[in-house]
Amino acid sequence: MEDKKAKRYLELQLDELKEMYGVDAGQNAGDAGSRSGRPEDAEIAGLYADAAEYEAELARFEQELEVIAAGDVEGLAAALAERFSGEAQDYGQELKAVVETGWKRFVEADPAYPKEQLALIGEAEFGDIAGKLKEAYPGYEGDFQEDIKSILIQRWEMYIEIKKEHIKEETGYIKALGLKPHYAKKVYKRYHGIE
Repeated sequence: MEDKKAKRYLELQLDELKEMYGVDAGQNAGDAGSRSGRPEDAEIAGLYADAAEYEAELARFEQELEVIAAGDVEGLAAALAERFSGEAQDYGQELKAVVETGWKRFVEADPAYPKEQLALIGEAEFGDIAGKLKEAYPGYEGDFQEDIKSILIQRWEMYIEIKKEHIKEETGYIKALGLKPHYAKKVYKRYHGIE
């Protein structure tokens, strides 16, 4: 039950972040309109539309996770902005919001993380968080960079699992209607002229 609550909470946060930074995943899902000219494809393509949107979001989260896992914390926002250039997304703010939320859990669960660290994180730019924490807490036995990276990786892995679950639900619905999901996907792609 706790996992479901946590997933739902993250879904709400994800929607909030999308609204805050103007991210519209639908634009990646092939919203170019019908290119097949076959009206009979419209209904089946419509059934697959949500699954296609979730697949596009899933692919994006997987690509972002690759960058997060491979990069260093200081240059992470810039690396993401470079990899996904041309998009109006403020990765520095998004990453910082995720770290603040994750760090709050650290503070609540472990006395090794003083509450003052939250204020320090809130005042710093994302790329400076690890350095400022290290400077303010030189006796810390852990690694602030690793802590931050761990928070980000766990969050993106959760996003990926949520999207996989959404896709599973959508394809389950398509199966319940008596269609094969791969057929509905094929019709969706043909209808929107994808591939």
